[in-house]
Amino acid sequence: MEFQVKTMAEMAANGESPDVLFWVGCAGSFDDRYKKVTRAFVKILNHLNIKFAVLGTEESCTGDPARRAGNEFTFQMLAQQNIQVLNGYEIKKIVTACPHCFNTLKNEYPELGGNYEVLHHSEFLQGLVNEGKLKVTGGDFKGRKITYHDSCYLGRANEIYEAPRDLIKALDAELVEMKRCKTNGLCCGAGGAQMFKEPEKGKKDINVERIEDALETGSNTVAVACPFCMVMMSDGIKNKEKEHEVKVFDLAELLAENL
Repeated sequence: MEFQVKTMAEMAANGESPDVLFWVGCAGSFDDRYKKVTRAFVKILNHLNIKFAVLGTEESCTGDPARRAGNEFTFQMLAQQNIQVLNGYEIKKIVTACPHCFNTLKNEYPELGGNYEVLHHSEFLQGLVNEGKLKVTGGDFKGRKITYHDSCYLGRANEIYEAPRDLIKALDAELVEMKRCKTNGLCCGAGGAQMFKEPEKGKKDINVERIEDALETGSNTVAVACPFCMVMMSDGIKNKEKEHEVKVFDLAELLAENL
């Protein structure tokens, strides 16, 4: 399948501007598993003929992991560099599949002069479904049990609980909630830059605890909306040796599968 993806530089050279800038993020660019999510989201955008662009090589990390790990200097440096590029292109609206990028762009860039309308891809896709533009059929997932894991930065930090769930319901799937969900959700174990280090000594890794919550629901599909959650939940399933029975998918993948 051919993907139509223009960079901001190409658009600007032709005097064009996109309706939305797709912020791909580090995971969406470099992590082999999460590249599939990037492709799925682009497939949906292409399918609906949405005029979008990416920054390409002009995009660098938002600085979220650096700030969470306590390296404020690196965060400021990366943020200012990104804001310069975004403001140079007069970007108004950004959509991203990563809650960490979403939270940083939306809530932390304004104090450094970066003011944009920022949407997580779950909100953006929910809007398209509600407007009747994005039509999905249940397809493979019709009637199947799906459980959804709330990303901390999407849920508790930004109170986005319904958009992801509405997308699962749009697939005619049976959404089965974990005992800890929404405001009472449990972190996958990757937040606060924990993703990049070994866990401290303890009785059990957080992602194993979390995947036990998911397996208890009896679902064979775990829906996530964050690259960090994707890694941790997938690792949790491997720990339980259930990778043949239980699969982890991003919301964009579930929808792209059933356009």
